[in-house]
Amino acid sequence: MPPSLTSAIATPRPRRLVVAGTEGCATCAICEVRANGICSALNDPELERLAQVAVKVVIPPGQIFIEEGARADEFFNVTSGTVKLFKSLPDGRRQITGFVSVGHFLGLAVSKTYAFGAEAIDQVRLCRFSRTRLDPVINEIPRLERRLLSEAANELVAAQEQMLLLGRKTARERVASFLQELLEKEYGDSPAPGAWISFPMTRADIADYLGLTVETVSRTLSGLRREGLITVRNGHEISIITPSRLHAIARGEG
Repeated sequence: MPPSLTSAIATPRPRRLVVAGTEGCATCAICEVRANGICSALNDPELERLAQVAVKVVIPPGQIFIEEGARADEFFNVTSGTVKLFKSLPDGRRQITGFVSVGHFLGLAVSKTYAFGAEAIDQVRLCRFSRTRLDPVINEIPRLERRLLSEAANELVAAQEQMLLLGRKTARERVASFLQELLEKEYGDSPAPGAWISFPMTRADIADYLGLTVETVSRTLSGLRREGLITVRNGHEISIITPSRLHAIARGEG
């Protein structure tokens, strides 16, 4: 049995939670995450138009808000928190395919159904858009359509990177790649030595995402710590002592 699927066996599937929201996001123009994701491409009048079709929702930890195979009738823009994306087998086993956070736009589908599921890791805040109400806005605002196409292209690149990670990288390279991804999300391309990164996902989630066992993830992190490349605090915070060295390992050069 592939190790990347073992963590989901016999785990009850969380039920989907329907959360009531407030129609319209009147604070879009002053939203603290306006500079992220699709909103970064829009000016104030365009944001106001987008706000008219948005609903703010809050998803508690452990709840699914996108069900794989369900009709793709809604889109979601993450404004806070962390979401795990997954694919499922009929017997309940799951493979985590990614972790996304602020600024990510979820629900783009080439078919009428969602190709993946999405579950909140911690408390997640979203702007939710129905397809029927968002489509006219996309037609009215060409730059919004271009931004959504860019989001779809980024998803394709991420899928290709995940294929490389699972297909060719060693356990050490996979863990380094995961840490490198978190580091770049937080600090960009030039993180300072000793930069701290935090993550809400469990070791089991990380192992599932990387196609490893929990024991292998823990052993690999301990090895990186012994080499003086990282320090660990509270289990969910890691300091990257030498970012350039971590980057080299993630690229298969270490």
